[in-house]
Amino acid sequence: MISPHSARKATRVQEAPPPSGPPAWDGPPPPAQTPAQRTPMERMKDLPGRVSIRWRLTLTYGALVFAAAAVLLLSVYVIVGTAIDYAWPSIDWGLDPVQNARLDAAWREFQRQAVQDARDTLFSSAFMALLGVGILALIIGYFVADRALRPVAQMTATARKLSESTLAHQRIALEGPNDELKELADTFDAMLTRLNIAFDTQRRFVANASHELRTPLTINRTVLEIALSDPEASEDLKTLGRTLLEVNARNEKLIEGLLLLARSERELAVRKPLDVQEVAQTAVEQVAPFALEHGVTVTTELVSAPTIGDPVLLERSVSNLLENAVKYNIPENGKVWIWTGMVDGALVVQVANTGQHVPAYEVNSLFEPFRRLHADRVDSAKGSGLGLSIVRAVVHAHGGNVTAVPRDGGGLVVTIRLPRR
Repeated sequence: MISPHSARKATRVQEAPPPSGPPAWDGPPPPAQTPAQRTPMERMKDLPGRVSIRWRLTLTYGALVFAAAAVLLLSVYVIVGTAIDYAWPSIDWGLDPVQNARLDAAWREFQRQAVQDARDTLFSSAFMALLGVGILALIIGYFVADRALRPVAQMTATARKLSESTLAHQRIALEGPNDELKELADTFDAMLTRLNIAFDTQRRFVANASHELRTPLTINRTVLEIALSDPEASEDLKTLGRTLLEVNARNEKLIEGLLLLARSERELAVRKPLDVQEVAQTAVEQVAPFALEHGVTVTTELVSAPTIGDPVLLERSVSNLLENAVKYNIPENGKVWIWTGMVDGALVVQVANTGQHVPAYEVNSLFEPFRRLHADRVDSAKGSGLGLSIVRAVVHAHGGNVTAVPRDGGGLVVTIRLPRR
């Protein structure tokens, strides 16, 4: 059903790949709700929750400096005014009492006016100085808050870079005095160490258990094949042997899936240049007989997209997507689309298929191990439920992400995005 040489031509003839976004809701618009009117006091109470901690520290520092400067200038204003009042000397005019009284009155009025002018000048100068101090306090406060929050920003950046594959060597390692921030960073580092030990222990357990289980399954398969090859075996015995061989094959596939999942969750051991186009083409060729057996048409549009990674793991993840797309397809005349290329500087692999309707609330759970659609939870003939889990683990190990949305008309649209190296 696949013609590699005429893949692009087949894409143009057949219907185009479905949109990658979620289906549009075509029902009536929801009724508009008028927001409740809020009082000014309620809005004031919500302000602290909307202002960042950096600006809250800046405003607090600026307010404290402004208040201290205001108290200092007020004290200077009062002290200088009082000192000027007592600094004026008493003068003996040496005249008669009436003239002395007139001159004293004129002198006191001149003294009062001079003190008032000095206080007004001092007040205006102090007010301008206070404004300058307030602006300077805000600027200095911003830089002080930035320096105080720098360790927090470092912790945030480290937490954002962390993944299961980087837990082994990524730490904050904050240097400085043994204060509260240093204690918080050390506690965070200790928690990362415990998480790394837990993840590593879990992966080793899965890998060791899978290896231990492969040996008896191989022995069982060998014994059953020998029994079935016996010409004297009865028909009932052969029927039982074939049934046990199918069960044994499913168990072997489950074990292989667990081993691959455990390997995918570790840090990549192989990093080499590769082209996603070639990886996807190889996966398509591997799934072609399986699609032909189920009567599913696979349409490809593969564009070159170079990157660096593990080609075996990436090929297995694309194969898992195609196998799932074929397994859970419409029984007759099913279709699968696969597209590779570059979108907004990222490498994209998108696989879509026709099939049964997938509820939006169940899409995310499909990436969990041993999770299947509600219709297939009892019957495990279609698979072990590890396919999409392996895809997610491989993509995350390569620093990418994988998303899935229901397709209009049934089926899924799964999109892998990988960073360009």
